[in-house]
Amino acid sequence: MTIAAVGQLCSTASVSANLAQCRVLVQKAAEAGAKALFLPEAADYIASSPVESISLARPVQQSEFVLGLQDEARNNNLHINVGIHEPASDERVKNTLIWIDNKGDITQRYQKIHLFDVDIKGGPVLKESSSVEKGNEILPPFDTVLGRVGLAICFDLRFPEISLALKRQNAQIITYPSAFTVPTGRAHWETLLRSRAIETQSYVIAAAQAGPHNEKRRSYGHSMIVNPWGEIVAKLGDEYEEPQIAIGDIDLDLLAKVRREMPLLRRTDIYPEI
Repeated sequence: MTIAAVGQLCSTASVSANLAQCRVLVQKAAEAGAKALFLPEAADYIASSPVESISLARPVQQSEFVLGLQDEARNNNLHINVGIHEPASDERVKNTLIWIDNKGDITQRYQKIHLFDVDIKGGPVLKESSSVEKGNEILPPFDTVLGRVGLAICFDLRFPEISLALKRQNAQIITYPSAFTVPTGRAHWETLLRSRAIETQSYVIAAAQAGPHNEKRRSYGHSMIVNPWGEIVAKLGDEYEEPQIAIGDIDLDLLAKVRREMPLLRRTDIYPEI
């Protein structure tokens, strides 16, 4: 078994302050003996407007935030999965998820496919597509110190097709770094995470933003790790006072046992293979 750490923070428009929070999480993860740290969506910043978001985006080679985490990964022999923004064309940004290995190299990059466009009665109005360029590709799972990892981001959680496609390519861990709103989090967060774990018989690791980012926006928190049987093995709450981690064992023997004893033999002669 290998220890994974899931981190929770409250990002603001201050990139340097967000990096400082993530440095705290790195130290906590390293002290806990974790081999990899999973950080939320938009860990580099959460802006108060699309214009501000575009102004803050930097290529990874010029990003104070990414360069700082690369140093932390290298210095602590820790793999880091983190959601960031990158500049895109047409005055937009990319909502991306990168894997930084323990040598400090960015080895994987996934761009969010499903964008969050909602108008919640009595809650926030969020139209991610107005400032974010959507991705067009499911990244194949890749080998890590924990197992084979498949990447997805936040709103992708509502579309099981991605996780099923990753499972078909033998993903053992699926990530959903997020910044869920409070109303949607209360209604669906845990249910969706456990569902994705059960139907793919995979570990699900969901690092979440928590607390008030600005006057307009607050995130639900409740970062968690769910095992292939749908059990929550690590969980944080929703209150934000300081950066926190939760740790859990990634037991690939358990994963193999679940898949062996509860075989999911799909009828792809009747419906298409995803």
